[in-house]
Amino acid sequence: QVQLVESGGGSAQAGGSLRLSCVASVSEYYTYSRHCMGWFLQSPGKEREGVAVIDSDGSANYADSVKGRFTISRDNAKRILYLQINNLHPEDAGMYYCAADRGYGGEYITIGGRRCQYSNWGQGTQVTVSS
Repeated sequence: QVQLVESGGGSAQAGGSLRLSCVASVSEYYTYSRHCMGWFLQSPGKEREGVAVIDSDGSANYADSVKGRFTISRDNAKRILYLQINNLHPEDAGMYYCAADRGYGGEYITIGGRRCQYSNWGQGTQVTVSS
């Protein structure tokens, strides 16, 4: 089992920055470092969008809308996933969720050309952008 808890959301001005974190609690049967992890954005009135994914080897893929502004990273030893958001745009506002691939039983989602099977989701952290 994998439990995910996001934090770091809040209110920031357009052009500003935020750093989101996602801490994973895992059972002995799940090796965190072997699985891809993703960040997703749910904006009001819009469908959930995958914004960034990081693979087990640290390689990252991004949605076109966030390339050059978002950076996904992971600390496997601490089991923490990060999303650095720079140059915030108003359209970046919404609920950000992290999700974990478990290799089975989840939903296949492609982000920036990288497809993973996400089966565990956090509760989300809210980002508000003021102009």
